[in-house]
Amino acid sequence: MKHPRNIFLIGPMGAGKSAVGRYLARALHLSFVDSDDEIESRTGVDIPFIFEKEGEQGFRKREAAVIDDLSKIDGVVLATGGGAVVDPENRSRLGGRGYVVYLYTSVDEQVSRTQRGRKRPMLENDNPRGTLEELLAKRDPLYREIADLVVETDGRKVKSVANEIIEQIS
Repeated sequence: MKHPRNIFLIGPMGAGKSAVGRYLARALHLSFVDSDDEIESRTGVDIPFIFEKEGEQGFRKREAAVIDDLSKIDGVVLATGGGAVVDPENRSRLGGRGYVVYLYTSVDEQVSRTQRGRKRPMLENDNPRGTLEELLAKRDPLYREIADLVVETDGRKVKSVANEIIEQIS
């Protein structure tokens, strides 16, 4: 297979999209962009603040505009937010403009990985595990719909996941 000029990483919260994306970009001499970071950069506020002020719908509108812009860049590894695939236009853009890699992660692994680190507005409730189960049930078919490659990440290091992707696209 010819080396793709754009690689788009999709998957649930805690799948490692940003970490794997950074490693891939370095290894493949591509630019790396994280759609959530870009949203924060453009708005000057963090994602929890956007959710608080505009709700999920307002955030998704911003996310769609950013994904449209970023998916047009040549030579990029793009890490998307976990819910980016909910929007049919995002799925169409990602699927049509690059090589899409679904980083599959079990709910158990997501629970473990999302307990630390950045704030995640969708998990600010009494049952984060239940939320993750519900989100994966809804989104897994959407991830698979546009994925050119599915890579399991449970119990794996960033380098191992990235190297599997590199092997598959080389």
